[in-house]
Amino acid sequence: MATGNSEATKARILEAARDEFSAHGIAGARVDRIAKAAGCNKNLLYIYFQSKETLFATVLEQNLRRVYDELRFTPDDLPGYAARVFDFAMANPGLMRLMAWAGLEQEAGDVALRNAAQSAKVAAMEAAAHDADGPGARLAPEFLLTAILALATAWSAASPFGPRLSPGLAADPATLRAQIADAVAAIAAARTGP
Repeated sequence: MATGNSEATKARILEAARDEFSAHGIAGARVDRIAKAAGCNKNLLYIYFQSKETLFATVLEQNLRRVYDELRFTPDDLPGYAARVFDFAMANPGLMRLMAWAGLEQEAGDVALRNAAQSAKVAAMEAAAHDADGPGARLAPEFLLTAILALATAWSAASPFGPRLSPGLAADPATLRAQIADAVAAIAAARTGP
């Protein structure tokens, strides 16, 4: 029963930490607020996770794993992938803020999971481009993947460019989703050239 309590406490800590880090980043997050929200002693956070930075890395990896599990990557249907990323970003504003904080506060360290997922997507895109007819790629897969992710998440809670610049589009996610898919289709079609 103690093991069950320990796992339940860890789960509460991770949930409270996700909310705290999403709102305040690493530097602004407070361990005492995480402990209070989790309903546990602050010392337990250090027993289970050693430091606030380790807790952040654990929360980030746990949530990135969720992203990679839920968002199937399809190198042969990049517009569909972009639409799914858009849907996920709009449905998970806290996670988008968490990922933005991770990018801003580099002291959290590299996340091996993120690097492996990116490498796998790039390899899949290279294989799909190699299998396709055409003279070769004008846009590097790394560039194309980054452009797709930037476009698909531009209207998320963590983006400085989306909703404030075009509130009419933000009010109609279906139209915006379709426009993102169309833009990615155009970019993907133009990625091979002479």
